Amino acid sequence: MSEIREMLKERTKQFSLRVIRLYGTLPSRGAAQVLGHQLLRSATSVGANYREAVRARSTAEFRAKLGECLKELEESAYWLELFSDSKLIPATKLSGLMIETEELTKIL
Repeated sequence: MSEIREMLKERTKQFSLRVIRLYGTLPSRGAAQVLGHQLLRSATSVGANYREAVRARSTAEFRAKLGECLKELEESAYWLELFSDSKLIPATKLSGLMIETEELTKIL
């Protein structure tokens, strides 16, 4: 079980880092910054909430924190879809993050 926990800790951290790097490439103003900030907030919350879940003091707390992870992943998926649909970022540049968002959602 600890191997899975460690793998998910690393995977959620890498997800956050990928979004941080994407954010760094965005234009410095306009809609891209607004959407980027929202994506940055939700995506980085996934890993933070997962780490809190791992340290949960009860099953109920663990489930609640995993629920927060899922909410943040769904929100991240929304912002990624808006970037793609608005053509602010080419879909090809987002496909890896969109796939990872979906995979993490399925795992959690």
